[in-house]
Amino acid sequence: MNNYTIKSLIFLAVLGLSACNQGKSKSSEQTDSTTTPIKNAIEIKFSGDTSTTGMVKIPGGTFMMGGDNNQADKDEYPKHKVMVDGFYMDSHEVTNAQFKAFVDATGYITTAEKKPDWEELKKQLPPGTAKPDDSQLVAASLVFTPPNHPVDLNDYSQWWSWVPGANWKHPDGPNSDIKGKDNYPVTQVSWDDATAYCKWAGKRLPTEAEWEYAARGGKVDKIYPWGDEGISVGKPKANSWDGAFPNANSGRDGFKGLAPVKSFAPNGYGLYDMAGNVWEWCNDWYRNDYYQTVNKPEGVKNPQGPADSYDPDEPYTPKKVARGGSYMCNDSYCSGYRVARRMKSSYDSGLSNLGFRCVK
Repeated sequence: MNNYTIKSLIFLAVLGLSACNQGKSKSSEQTDSTTTPIKNAIEIKFSGDTSTTGMVKIPGGTFMMGGDNNQADKDEYPKHKVMVDGFYMDSHEVTNAQFKAFVDATGYITTAEKKPDWEELKKQLPPGTAKPDDSQLVAASLVFTPPNHPVDLNDYSQWWSWVPGANWKHPDGPNSDIKGKDNYPVTQVSWDDATAYCKWAGKRLPTEAEWEYAARGGKVDKIYPWGDEGISVGKPKANSWDGAFPNANSGRDGFKGLAPVKSFAPNGYGLYDMAGNVWEWCNDWYRNDYYQTVNKPEGVKNPQGPADSYDPDEPYTPKKVARGGSYMCNDSYCSGYRVARRMKSSYDSGLSNLGFRCVK
């Protein structure tokens, strides 16, 4: 359910099963930046901006974290008591313009703009996995490439392609760009890229608990940020998929792909796009059994997530949590816009529908 990773696509390519789009690729060393490149987030320095402009103050409080209805996945249970201190959160996802300002100031090079390191990559694949062809080990990212006909929803390679030259500046491949899309959420950024931006901005990624608490917007035990009304009922409430996934999207909500930030009504805390548009990175490692370890009668305060990652679907791949769903979510396939819905992806993955927002 949208948990595909770079590792998965390369592994499928190794097995000869991937629907890879080779396209025209830039050199893995080529960037658009004229600044001295910074390849490691450790080198990033705080910009000095201490303001909370564009952020919303979220009051501290207690809530029940986890699944609210019969669509909930097993990793959303048990529902458990959580207390969080107050914090500030970006009112919307980090935009292309904001991320460009960061890159212009630092020369940072994102994960998708760098050639994968096979020695590091193979640590996240089953032992004995053969090295992919060099045509696969190039600067690239995962691009949503929808078919024009119904497909088996268990075969993610039918709509995801490993595209050389795809990155935050060229989200659909080297022939695409973000001109005129300054106020769209930045995509094709890894968890490493998101944390580098946060460091520069003097912020951080939200914990999974902070994210869900904020998404609920003060409502108690509701399925969505706006309440319990289904996504397809009434007026459009979020940028999501309307129709048969992945081949037919009616665009009922006004968009068939990404939407500019703040295109839909905010939740009770004044936060936009806490459902749909793009999945958002959280700070926490993902474990499928994590909620079982923090389910205590007295509750848990400011949980920081597990110490390590484990996903039984891909046990060799360390993953971080992402929240909020995306424009690709549909109840028949992925009800990601539910406030309790958890997604996971390898920390160095980039996707057409994955971005982030910051807290402090």
